[in-house]
Amino acid sequence: MNMPSHEDEEQGDVFVDESDIIHEVDVDEEDLPDAEDEDDTENIEDQDDSIHIFTGHTGELYAVACSPTDPVLVATGGGDDKGFLWKIGHADWASELQGHTDSVSSLAFSHDGQLLASGSFDGLVKIWDTSGNLKHTLEGPGAGIEWVRWHPKGHLILVGFEDCTVWMWNADSGNFLSVFSGHGASVTCGDFTPDGKTICTGSEDATLRIWNPRSGETIHVVRGHPYHTEGLTCLSISSDSTLAITGSRDGSVHIVNITTGKVVSSWGSQTSPIEGDPESIECVSFAPNFPWAVSGGMDRKLTIWDLQSSSPRFICDHEEGVTFLAWLGAASKFLAAGCVDGRICIWNCLSGECVETFRGHEHAIQSLAVSSNLEYLVSVSMDGTARVFEIENFR
Repeated sequence: MNMPSHEDEEQGDVFVDESDIIHEVDVDEEDLPDAEDEDDTENIEDQDDSIHIFTGHTGELYAVACSPTDPVLVATGGGDDKGFLWKIGHADWASELQGHTDSVSSLAFSHDGQLLASGSFDGLVKIWDTSGNLKHTLEGPGAGIEWVRWHPKGHLILVGFEDCTVWMWNADSGNFLSVFSGHGASVTCGDFTPDGKTICTGSEDATLRIWNPRSGETIHVVRGHPYHTEGLTCLSISSDSTLAITGSRDGSVHIVNITTGKVVSSWGSQTSPIEGDPESIECVSFAPNFPWAVSGGMDRKLTIWDLQSSSPRFICDHEEGVTFLAWLGAASKFLAAGCVDGRICIWNCLSGECVETFRGHEHAIQSLAVSSNLEYLVSVSMDGTARVFEIENFR
């Protein structure tokens, strides 16, 4: 560091007189050395747009859920075999969810916000209250858990396992209610319809099954041409409970009429055959308030589909694969897309523009959740952190 000389200090501020100027040179910004450009690039790489970072975990993170009733309550789980409940903006408050002996792969709050379910590769589902007190431990077939989902109107919980089965429990009593058998491989995705009257599940066996939750019987099995040729990776159900959209490792997206079990729309990979085998679709969703569906995958593309014309509205390019999608509210045109490079792109699906890129994570985004007051987006990553970003501007 250059310290001022004793003489300078005595003189105070030193001014340049006009007579001291020897020669004036106009400098174009373009003529400046490239070193500054490199600094800018480095600054962007180091940029962290988050307002809160949760660092309680000691391994990769796989799951995040935001409470539907408490806007600052968040649950996260990961490869350190732990779950945590913590609060946005309350760095001193965290409750560890203890007892799992393998990675916590899935988390979900009940729709009334009273209970939290954690599912693990140890085969156990644990039910907690919002303070982190254990209410029940539910033992399934012993296989790893792929996902957990709550009934939209009560405390029934549906769980997909790696052993081809789906189980349902009453989370208040801890009583086992039903097992749904029929898939021939791991059940990778599933959910209740929003009206609670039907269950849809997708499997590594390349089929979608539609079930009656009361009888446990299969209503429809969707398989073979024109449906997927490889395992399903993701599933979403329309808000009116009539349609299911599924994505697969085969790079295709299909929409199925839940009532009839018929495929009503099919979209192949947006990657040309010259580029090799199709890349896996990782995430699909229906827009809650618009006649659109969206899909993202390892081909680095987010596609916004127009349901009425069955054609792409926009194909949105990313630098790396798209791993997770979250709408920024039930009436929102804004969609968050989490990516393999750790970035989160906010897309205006009406215009097809990326209006914001959130940086901060160093590795792939595994899951995203939106707070109940629609002010925060919470992300979890393979880098072992959960980060909170402000989304108030995207209403």
